Amino acid sequence: MFRRFHFFSPHILQLAAFPYVPLKNTKAAILAALKRFHPMKTLLLLLALTSPLLAEGKKFTLTARASEIDPGTKEHPEIDYVFARKGKPADNQLAMVDTRVKPSGYLVIWLMEPKPELFNRLNSYGHHAMQVTYPREWFAKMDKLRKEGDDDHFSGIRLEAATGEDHTKLIDIPKPDGLMERSYQFVKYLDQKHPKGNWKQFLSRDGKGLDWEKVILSGASHGSTTAARLAKEIKVARVVMLSGPRDQTEKWQGLKSATPPERFFGFTHTGDAGWRGHHYCRSWLMLDLHKFGPIVNVGESKPPYGNTRRLISTEASIKDPQRAHSASTPGGASPKGTDGKYLYEDVWKYLFTHPVGDTGTAVKPEARCREDF
Repeated sequence: MFRRFHFFSPHILQLAAFPYVPLKNTKAAILAALKRFHPMKTLLLLLALTSPLLAEGKKFTLTARASEIDPGTKEHPEIDYVFARKGKPADNQLAMVDTRVKPSGYLVIWLMEPKPELFNRLNSYGHHAMQVTYPREWFAKMDKLRKEGDDDHFSGIRLEAATGEDHTKLIDIPKPDGLMERSYQFVKYLDQKHPKGNWKQFLSRDGKGLDWEKVILSGASHGSTTAARLAKEIKVARVVMLSGPRDQTEKWQGLKSATPPERFFGFTHTGDAGWRGHHYCRSWLMLDLHKFGPIVNVGESKPPYGNTRRLISTEASIKDPQRAHSASTPGGASPKGTDGKYLYEDVWKYLFTHPVGDTGTAVKPEARCREDF
């Protein structure tokens, strides 16, 4: 019955070749096709209304300096936190959103150096993503000040750097310089400068802070540890901990948590020194993640990995501990298959999108995980 319809018209081919053409061009192409192929008018209208080929929007990458967004911020040279190094800005912040993708309603705040490759994936899941600068350089100096047997040394430092509130006498980080305020100020700035990105949805109802239950905290190593520590203090949507958390001599992981434990997700390569030293395994147990399933090797399983919260990789191509430590994040250290694609694509999607209400079966704490440091 469709014998008279020459489907592969130049107009239709144009739409197929350029899936995100401007709307006005799209309409013009549709109208031209309709005029030429009147018998198929209904079908073309349906295509115009429903086809993802006609989606509007684009990917946006935005940057701004923390010191320019909020004049109340200041440097902390005592812990090597400054706004510029060798004449170049050191307080640039990154935000990315893809308005072509159906929004998830979540904002991922990344606690380490910006990772565009990771942000691209987060955007493809429908998440907004941003990275803020805050005084996280304290670790190198504060690590040397820890006294033997002190199991509460890093906890207060991490909280003060994250909240800008007084939690320790070892550092002095005021509210404008804490992670939470920096994040709030950046979202306000993005809402003003880029309203099309719908950043406003992440502000609290009174506009005086963020709606933290729409926030996913994430980081790698040091960043994953601070993400977990802050999530113990405030309730967030999810925590994704890559190559972490550390703080193997601390007790804060076992404290009462404002964020339900099933919202914590961890992933590491077993060649990482932090895994070999039982740091991550210990933290995962203290966070009660064993209550939601066993440790699952992603090379021997497929999503949803038994709905567990603890994922590992034993990918044999990674020999070096340093590379293993960075392999959990998209980038040069993360392994790829023969097709050139990252081996952990499914893992990242699972970590950042798996429904927090879907959990695995509880298991006993693994005896091989050392708990006493």
